[in-house]
Amino acid sequence: MPVLTQPPSMGDALKYELNPNYSRETVTLAEGLQYPAGAVLGRITTSGQHTFASHGGSDGAEVAVGILLYPVDSRLAEATGILLARGPAILSRAALFYDGSVDDAAKIAAKHAELTALGIVIRDSA
Repeated sequence: MPVLTQPPSMGDALKYELNPNYSRETVTLAEGLQYPAGAVLGRITTSGQHTFASHGGSDGAEVAVGILLYPVDSRLAEATGILLARGPAILSRAALFYDGSVDDAAKIAAKHAELTALGIVIRDSA
């Protein structure tokens, strides 16, 4: 039998959410990328679009503002996604995806601190 592989899903990342009507937002994702479920996103100040939260930079996207809940392909044009923008919520650390500039434990911890300030708690055991 062939082995089937599934891409990450919302259930892999989101382990608890008090009220989806309160905690989720519809956002526009910047063109040119494929975003997996569990992507840590930042908001570009000038355009209002969302993209991977980076380390450094000065466009506003260096601050994590939430977690993308469903995969989105915006390689050809900007697209709409569902963002977990506030808690209370618990997410699994193993199911999160970061920008390439967030490449060590200290930078990841900084993104987690930004999410914790929003009421989004990241756990190993979630």
